[in-house]
Amino acid sequence: MSTATYVLLAASDTVNVTVAFIGGMVIAGALILAVAVGMRVMERESNRPRAEEQPKLPEAGPVHEEREMREPDEVPRVTNGGSRLMPYELHPASTRRGEDQKRRRWLPGSSGSFGGGGLPPGV
Repeated sequence: MSTATYVLLAASDTVNVTVAFIGGMVIAGALILAVAVGMRVMERESNRPRAEEQPKLPEAGPVHEEREMREPDEVPRVTNGGSRLMPYELHPASTRRGEDQKRRRWLPGSSGSFGGGGLPPGV
């Protein structure tokens, strides 16, 4: 290789390092600008709630869950002469409170697994 080739290779390395340095400076400047803009946005936001502004338990104490037996709320069928149901005529839930609120209990003598365990006692 000639001396001119070494000079060109050295020059291209210098250019590459210079371009990489300038690119790094641009990225660092963009990050600093992003932090400054973020700080300005946070200053414009409303203050966080103080301790006395936090939600509190009701005077009567915590609300407990309710358990109830539900049963399907069927959509009424339209007869041949009737008009069709409109969305506002339907109930908001697909189930309703059951007539019988007695909890179904496990029967002694049955295993409770997919009908296994034989007949219930007294049959």
